[in-house]
Amino acid sequence: MHHYDSVADFEAAVRRMREELSTKGIKELKSADDVDAELANHKGTTLLFVNSVCGCAAGAARPGLNLALSKAAKKPGKVVTVFAGQDKEATVKARGYFPEIPPSSPSAFLFKDGKVVAAVPRSHIEGNGPEAVARELTQIFEQHCG
Repeated sequence: MHHYDSVADFEAAVRRMREELSTKGIKELKSADDVDAELANHKGTTLLFVNSVCGCAAGAARPGLNLALSKAAKKPGKVVTVFAGQDKEATVKARGYFPEIPPSSPSAFLFKDGKVVAAVPRSHIEGNGPEAVARELTQIFEQHCG
């Protein structure tokens, strides 16, 4: 676990972790209302990425997601993210959409017409590199996205 010298250092690090996704056009969901607005009754495909401060999020999950989105021929109609441990209300609300799946972060969930059709839990990310994560996400996109 990385130790930060101050709260300001930690907040700066979290901001960079957010920007790694938001600068790529991935929409941050920071409240329960944001989550419902994006996931409830949505038609089409939406990828929900559960971000995290952990090393496997930095080393594999975020770069793998960005790689998949830049290279995949088929992509979800929308890509959104909640930040576990930071935006707690939004994360709890998002996990309520798939209560049968144990919470893990980082992780990714593909929704099609409001239902989860594929999941990439932390166990598929940890110990893998960005290319492996991108491959798994790309296969999911190919299978489920128009």
